Amino acid sequence: MLILLPPSEGKAGEGSGPPLGDLSFPALDRPRKRVLTALVRASRRRDALDVLGLSPGLAGELAKNLELQTAPALPAADLYTGVLYDKLGLGTLTDEARKRAEESVLIFSGLWGVLRITDRVPPYRLSMGVTLPVLGGLAAFWRPTVSKELERLDGGLVVDLRSATYAGAWQPGERSVAVRVFRDGKVVSHMAKATRGEIARTLLETGADPATPGELAALLTGHGHTVHLIEPTRPNRPWILDVSL
Repeated sequence: MLILLPPSEGKAGEGSGPPLGDLSFPALDRPRKRVLTALVRASRRRDALDVLGLSPGLAGELAKNLELQTAPALPAADLYTGVLYDKLGLGTLTDEARKRAEESVLIFSGLWGVLRITDRVPPYRLSMGVTLPVLGGLAAFWRPTVSKELERLDGGLVVDLRSATYAGAWQPGERSVAVRVFRDGKVVSHMAKATRGEIARTLLETGADPATPGELAALLTGHGHTVHLIEPTRPNRPWILDVSL
């Protein structure tokens, strides 16, 4: 089983260890360098905030982007903060659950493509929804190399807890279940993040390894979630699991 997560806009303020080193999925290293170079250049522009989609209050984030090669790094498990990661609670998992997280959790990133939770990277600011000069839209930029790399991984159910922006970088097809969260028939962003974090923690802490979308739905129902499973309407499309609050 794979658990796909988005990153979070909220991140730890600074790293605490050596600078950027080797990362998982070395086939992505060349495009990572291209994105990093383009990000540094974009962060030096007069219109950097507009290019990166940042508000004036986040101008200080540009300095972090300029120091990515030398800034202290920290594990992705400690880097990302916010509602989803608070509910997931990687730092409080049991040893067995932590091992499962290291093997199954993949974090998608506009800068790094895909990370495992043990990968050490410095704090940065770059959304997958950004269009970087020269490279273009990042989801489209990453899609070919990320898809080729991840499709080599062992088969099994893919539990997709990403937001739409990050889902554009890889679509696993019918082996995946995309989780949507609703309240009163409407998508609720804040609570959706919390629920996705809770679902990821449930999968890791229970040690469950559902082999089919139906088994996933049954597992979550057994843990108090109200779910509705929807079959793909076209070939090579994901199953949909709607979670009602």
